[in-house]
Amino acid sequence: MNKIIEEAKEKFGKVLEAQLKRVEKINQTKEFIDYKSLDKIIIGVVGGDGIGPYITAEAEKVLKFLLDGKPVEFKEIDGCTIENRAACGKAIPDDVLEELKKCHVILKGPTTTPRAGDPWPNIESANVAMRKELDLFANVRPVKVPDQGIDWTFYRENTEGSYAVGSNGIHVNDDLAVDFCVTTTEGSERIARAAFEYAKKTGKTRVTAVTKANVIKTTDGKFLKICQDVAKDYPEITLDDWYIDIMTAKLVDPKRRTEFQVLVLPNLYGDILTDEAAEFQGGVGTAGSANIGKRYAMFEAIHGSAPRMVTEGRAKYADPCSMFRACVMLLEHIGYTDIAKKLETALDICMYQEKKYVITGRDTGVTGAEFSQYVMDTIKSL
Repeated sequence: MNKIIEEAKEKFGKVLEAQLKRVEKINQTKEFIDYKSLDKIIIGVVGGDGIGPYITAEAEKVLKFLLDGKPVEFKEIDGCTIENRAACGKAIPDDVLEELKKCHVILKGPTTTPRAGDPWPNIESANVAMRKELDLFANVRPVKVPDQGIDWTFYRENTEGSYAVGSNGIHVNDDLAVDFCVTTTEGSERIARAAFEYAKKTGKTRVTAVTKANVIKTTDGKFLKICQDVAKDYPEITLDDWYIDIMTAKLVDPKRRTEFQVLVLPNLYGDILTDEAAEFQGGVGTAGSANIGKRYAMFEAIHGSAPRMVTEGRAKYADPCSMFRACVMLLEHIGYTDIAKKLETALDICMYQEKKYVITGRDTGVTGAEFSQYVMDTIKSL
């Protein structure tokens, strides 16, 4: 028994060492990149797995159409497929990571994360690894359904919480396995401040912190306390807090859900709640997300790689709208807000109003390429 405990302590010690080094690293970068100061913005394009390359190609096509003549460069980055990642035994191969760091922003398709029973080794999620390696601490996911009075923006902490240690939990023995939840002062402070700054910039009056601080008192309690401290710097904005379990219920409560505006959450809760929220505007296939850091930013769909669609020969019918929504956020982030508004307006027309062409994921609807042409034609008419 003593030997087992000592071995677990040694592994836990290594986890702590790695996290303390990470804290030192995130404390070093203070200022956000200024895109206006750049001669050229480099946009990296990562296709990913499954339907990823199909929908990413359509999104890149629309971006190039919108940014024609602008000082941007598109950089194709290969090697982030599950086959290559498995062969290298890494969530992100070293050469791929090197190429990513040469970019300013990244447009990324869905990537496959192996799970028990899959024919791949137990490597960490490429998404999680990219967020940690590039310190993309804020996952921003908007959800809007105007006719239901829904206008939510989620600020999900991206690099800590229950996902921080990834696949490095400890199998103490055959009867006991332990994973870790990590919360740091800087990690919590910067995501809370990002949420309040967004609320201030957009005229929102309410920020809601979502935790389970009544039970997970140490890490969730720290996150909530820091949100409360940050809120003191924004007296014009109200902070309230909800527990994750009841919040999942209140999002489907038509009497309460319209009251929420900006929500700030630890990593796991943000992952769950934003998938639920996306269902209100048509499902995860319609939702994009931004992953924001001080030096880098990455924009992606929030759904998975759907390998079954590829094996069934339906990949060309995959819905690229999630990637188009991600492009809206990318354009806003690099300063092209007018162009972003055009794309957002066109998507609202094509997806919800006119609906001249409909994507079903099968041959009963149009292909992704046909829909992207529909979007570009609509933009031309605006």
